[in-house]
Amino acid sequence: MVSTLDQLPVGSSATVSSLTFTGGKRRRMLDLGFVPGAAVSALQASPWGDPVAYGVSGAVIALRREDAARIAISGK
Repeated sequence: MVSTLDQLPVGSSATVSSLTFTGGKRRRMLDLGFVPGAAVSALQASPWGDPVAYGVSGAVIALRREDAARIAISGK
């Protein structure tokens, strides 16, 4: 079973293993630092649980859960 970023609990860290985005959206995620092998941590969720703030490549990026579900992780 493959874990995805949206399943990562706040306060936990993992490693990005792959992305299922295509085209411009894929390029945008790669530019933001969500590249295979990058360490990522779930920092904080909004009061309603969406979006979630993730730490990756020295930056804090807020992603909607539907986007985070398209980023596979390992080492949860």
